[in-house]
Amino acid sequence: MIKEYVRLLKARNWMKKNQPFLYSWHAYVGFELDLFSQFRKWRTVKDVASSKNLQEELLLRWVEVGLAIRHLKKKGEDKIKTASKFSLPSTPKNPRSTGIILKEMMELHIPTLLSYPELLRSNKRNTFDHEEHGPTVARTSSLLEQLALPRLLKMIRKNKIKRIIDIGCGEGGYLTRISVKFPNADLTGIEINEEVAESARNNCRDYKNINIINSNVHDYMPENKADLIMVNNLLHYIEPQDRKQLLFRLKSWLSRNGSITIITPILHSKKGEAFSSVFNSFFSAFENLYPTPAEEDIIHMAKELNLKIKTYKPVVTEGGWYFIQLSSK
Repeated sequence: MIKEYVRLLKARNWMKKNQPFLYSWHAYVGFELDLFSQFRKWRTVKDVASSKNLQEELLLRWVEVGLAIRHLKKKGEDKIKTASKFSLPSTPKNPRSTGIILKEMMELHIPTLLSYPELLRSNKRNTFDHEEHGPTVARTSSLLEQLALPRLLKMIRKNKIKRIIDIGCGEGGYLTRISVKFPNADLTGIEINEEVAESARNNCRDYKNINIINSNVHDYMPENKADLIMVNNLLHYIEPQDRKQLLFRLKSWLSRNGSITIITPILHSKKGEAFSSVFNSFFSAFENLYPTPAEEDIIHMAKELNLKIKTYKPVVTEGGWYFIQLSSK
């Protein structure tokens, strides 16, 4: 009888631990189908289902969960309205919507982590599809920009940096923000994914000092030395044994007092160790993604390349993401 009671307590404990997932799932569905904006004003489930061509019964089930966790509120018998504007993601049409993080988590991270039993048994790895997931990953990476940007702008201003290269520039978010503050700077973005590079060109078309190049970093050679080279959210695409070679190549592009900045999750980091471990588990499940570096890896590479670590600070504490500045000694 005691053993049965203990098992029941354990089961209840796991149910409690899984409850936060309901918030993420509900927010993801609402973001993906733009339901929170549909219920911005008081509306019925029947009305929204009809206007969006959705299954009414399933929409009702989603609404019931939303009412239970207070993402939605109810008036009368059938009027529903979005309740928590601050915490919920905005429309998918907003390129800066936090919902893109939910999309990446639900469509990429969680399915990958759930495949671990099969991967462990089969001794196989998944293959990361850059064409399919590249645009989503580029948008989630852009959210990090908002946190890293103040530190980056301060460094650019302090060191009077004029020529910048962004390796793996994504949709050009860093470059456009830098251009606003430094319209006379010479800015170049290198992006290997053709679709993402085209999106970056569209985003940067009104910024005359930005040039987007669709190329592999190993095939590109700048015409002039750069004062700053940015390597953001990129190291997990590069095999650990090849990272030093990449940084060695980039170092040869630097001007005399130039710097390389890196934004990456750090394994076993002092800040955000749990999430950095999960990121590492995710990356390691793919044959073409690679483990994140530990702090000692960064120190070792800097020493071998005769680079000085000028900055090593967390950008997103919860996720173990760090901002690192390497400069010529």
